[in-house]
Amino acid sequence: MKKSWIILIVVVIVLLLFGRWFVSTRNSFVVKDEAVKTAWSQVENVYQRRADLIPNLVETVKGVAGFERETYTAVTEARSRVNNINMEGVLDDPGKFQQFQAAQGELSSALSRLMVVVENYPQLRANQNFLNLQAQLEGTENRIAVERRRFNESARAYNTAIRLFPGSIVAGMSGFGSRAYFEAQEGAEEAPRVQF
Repeated sequence: MKKSWIILIVVVIVLLLFGRWFVSTRNSFVVKDEAVKTAWSQVENVYQRRADLIPNLVETVKGVAGFERETYTAVTEARSRVNNINMEGVLDDPGKFQQFQAAQGELSSALSRLMVVVENYPQLRANQNFLNLQAQLEGTENRIAVERRRFNESARAYNTAIRLFPGSIVAGMSGFGSRAYFEAQEGAEEAPRVQF
């Protein structure tokens, strides 16, 4: 009789320890997942800031210069594509995440073309309103880079945690899936050519 009580007590202790470990591991995944979501909201925030600056920039450029219609049309259309993306589930769906990243890349590319073309208009480069908008946009682009890096760091910590054994068992049982990373745009590994 005493032996069965000892076995029962040992089994209960083992189950309690396992339960405590399981709950603790799952809670750590929740904390890391929330960190990823927080980082993602900051990414969205800085992208929204950029999207809000673009109409003012385009209007200033159009107002000051007899500007190439094709260039600002490309910027406006790229911004529109970004704004039309359904953001629900972007973090959970790698395809939607890729679509979001591609649309933001198109917008970045269009803005880069706009800034290159602006160099042909000295009166625009002397316009204080344009210079202020350009400085804000440059600052926003830097913020985007910082927030994307922070997001990738949070996603890496989360992805690593859910893949490590034995935590991967808890992650699988609790439905924690991996998060996508922001990646460099195609061609980013090549330095731009500068010609004088």
